[in-house]
Amino acid sequence: MKENPEDPQKNERFIKMTTAPVEKLVLGLAVPSIAIMLTAAFYNMADTFFVSRLGTSQVAAVGIAFPLIVLIQAIGFFFGQGAGNYVARALGARRSEDASRMAVTGLVSSFVSMTLIAVILIIFLEPLVNSLGATESIRPFAMEYIFFILLASPWMVTSIVLNQLLRFQGSATIAMTGMLSGAILNIIMDPIFIFTFGLGVRGAAIATMICQIISFSILFFYGCTRKVNIEIKFSNFTTSLPIYIEMFKGGFPALIRQGFMSVSAILINHFARPYGDAAIAGISISNRIIMLVNSIVLGFGQGFQPICGFNYGAKLNDRVRKAFWFTVRICSIGLLIISVLLAIFAPYIIALFRRDDLDVIMIGTQALRLRSTSLPFFAYVVMVNMMTQTMGKAFEASIVAASRQGLLMIPCLIAFNLLMGLQGVLIAIPLAEMLSLLIVIPITVRVIRILSPSDSGVNKGEQ
Repeated sequence: MKENPEDPQKNERFIKMTTAPVEKLVLGLAVPSIAIMLTAAFYNMADTFFVSRLGTSQVAAVGIAFPLIVLIQAIGFFFGQGAGNYVARALGARRSEDASRMAVTGLVSSFVSMTLIAVILIIFLEPLVNSLGATESIRPFAMEYIFFILLASPWMVTSIVLNQLLRFQGSATIAMTGMLSGAILNIIMDPIFIFTFGLGVRGAAIATMICQIISFSILFFYGCTRKVNIEIKFSNFTTSLPIYIEMFKGGFPALIRQGFMSVSAILINHFARPYGDAAIAGISISNRIIMLVNSIVLGFGQGFQPICGFNYGAKLNDRVRKAFWFTVRICSIGLLIISVLLAIFAPYIIALFRRDDLDVIMIGTQALRLRSTSLPFFAYVVMVNMMTQTMGKAFEASIVAASRQGLLMIPCLIAFNLLMGLQGVLIAIPLAEMLSLLIVIPITVRVIRILSPSDSGVNKGEQ
C-alpha cells in the first residue's frame, strides 16, 4: 500500500513517538509490554506450579522441556524482532508499504519454518528428550509434555511474531490483550486438564496448546484489522532476498541470545542429572522465578524499542540516547530491590512449588540466591542489546547477545562443573552474567558516540 501522509491516526502516532517526552513514552509503552512478557513467563510458571503437585519427576520433566521452549521462542523472536525492528524504522521514515511487506513476510515465514522444525522433532522425539538431559524416571513424562508443546509450537511462534509487530508499531496494549487472554485461560485450564480430566503432565501441555491458538487468533483478528496498524495482506508476502537480509540483521541477535540460552539450559540439565531429579527440579523452579523477574526488564526494554526505532529512523538521536539511560536507571534500581527480596525469601518461594521435598527446596534456594546476585546488572546488558538491535547494528547486538549466554556462560558452566560439581554450575551462571559487562561496556561507549549530537547541535543521521 502507498504511503498516505494524510492518514490522521498514523500521523498522530508518528508525532507522538517523535515529540512526546521520552520518559512518559517509555513508561506508557512499558506497562503493556511488561504485562506481555509476564504473560509469557506465566505460561511456563503455571505449568510448573500445577505439575509440581504431581511429583518431583513430573516437575523436572517440565524443566527438561525448558531449553526446547526457549528455542521455540528464539525462532519467534528472530522473525518477530527481525521484522519488527525494520517496521519501526520504516514507519519512522514514513515508508508504510515497506513496513507492510516486511510484516507479512515475517509472519508467514515463521509459521512455515516452525511447522517444518516441529515435524522433524516429533519424528525424533525420544532422542530429543534424551539430548535435553532427561533421566530414566523423567523421560516418559517429558515425552508426553514435549509432544504437545511441539504441536503448539507453530502457534507459539506466530503469536510471538504478531506480538512483536504490534509492539514495534506502538500498539503494545493490543498485543497485551491477546497474550493476557491466553495466559488467563491457561491458568484456568491447567488444573482442569491435569487433575479433573486426569491427564497429568500431558494435560498441562494440551492446555498450553489450546491457549496459544486462542492467543494467536485474538492478536491476528483484533490487532491486525485496526486501521491504526499496518495491514497484514498476504498478497504482500515476498521471498525477496533484501527483505530477508534486513530481517536477519534485526532478528539474529535475538536468535543468538535465545539460542545460547537454550544451549546453556541443556548443559545445566546434563550437569545436574547425576545429582537426581531433585537437582533438575530445584534448578528448574529457580529458573522460572528468575524468568518472571527478567520479564519485567524485558518488558521495559520492549517499551523502549519502538521509541528507539521511530526516533532513530527519524534521525532524532538525542531522544534515543535519553530514553536509553532513563530505562537503564529505572530497571537497575528495581532489580536491586528485587534481588534483596529474593535472597531473603528464597526458601519460602521454592517451597510454594515442592513443599514436601527438602532436597528440591535446598537446591532451589541456593540457585535462586546465587542468581539474585547478578540481577542488578541484567538491565544494562539487555538495554544495550535492544538498542543496538533496533538501530540495525547487527554486529554489536549479536556480540552483546552472545556474551552473556554463550561466550561466557558456556565456558564457565563447563569449567566450574569440572572443578566444583553442582555447586560450580550454580556459581557459574551469575558469574558469567557479571563478567559480560566487560564486553558490553566498550560497545555501549561506541554506540553512544554515534548517537551524540554534532558540534553544530544537529543530530547525526544513520551511520
